[in-house]
Amino acid sequence: MAGPGPHEALAGAFEQQRERLVAVAYRMLGSRVDAEDAVQEAWIRLARQDAAAIDNLAGWLTTVVGRVCIDVLRSRTTQAELSYEDRLPELVVTVDGGAAPEDDVMLAESVGLALLVVLDTLTPTERLAFVLHDMFAVPFAEIGEIIGRSTDATKMLASRARRKVQGTPRPEQEPRRQRAVVDAFLAAAQNGDFEGLVRLLDPKVTWRTYHPQGVTTTVGAAAVAGPILRGIRSMTSVLPALVNGEPGFVAWGARDKVLGVVACTVVDGRIVELLTVSDRKLLDTMGLPARPA
Repeated sequence: MAGPGPHEALAGAFEQQRERLVAVAYRMLGSRVDAEDAVQEAWIRLARQDAAAIDNLAGWLTTVVGRVCIDVLRSRTTQAELSYEDRLPELVVTVDGGAAPEDDVMLAESVGLALLVVLDTLTPTERLAFVLHDMFAVPFAEIGEIIGRSTDATKMLASRARRKVQGTPRPEQEPRRQRAVVDAFLAAAQNGDFEGLVRLLDPKVTWRTYHPQGVTTTVGAAAVAGPILRGIRSMTSVLPALVNGEPGFVAWGARDKVLGVVACTVVDGRIVELLTVSDRKLLDTMGLPARPA
């Protein structure tokens, strides 16, 4: 029996790289759809090449995806989009403890919500240098070829990006500890325990909520705890969930209506960041898990 033809062999080699390439593009663009589009563009360009002339397929594909992502990011900056503070990162919501699609696990891994927001503050070249070097260990010389900079200049870009990222809250590494804090937070809210809520929130906690009228940011444990206690009264059921790998939950109200998605960043046993989405248009695009029976 004849083996696969050249095109089939190339397609197979590309598929072996796809998961890594989508992970690179997702960290660059913060959107699963945009990441998949960038990787598809890389396949289109590869199909036009003489594959036999490519010595390092993985490196060639990373270069192409990197350049596509740079173009997308530069296009965004010229389109007067919302600032990073107002633009919701794409959320990957899965049932906590349940089986999740492999692609969702891959996308959520190591890309906390706080980091996605900070990455949006970087310039396109800073973001590429940081993502490729610090997250995927691509040598600076190779990154420099992608962006047309010297190795030393690329190192400086990554260093500048790293300084901006260093203030990003680093979540607990033990998922059970994170979940325990969020469960305690929910219990305190459901019991009307204001003081208990405050103890579980970092004194400088930041709560960013996306609602139909826009985005609201609240800072401080006491300032956050009050609205949380008022909002919990309308919830009739809650499903523990992972939101981009961080603990949270999906909440429903009367008539099986989804009220919102909540994500929590836990550091040193306290919640340092909260993100909630109650905008119906945004919720409808998330492919949320079903309400528990």
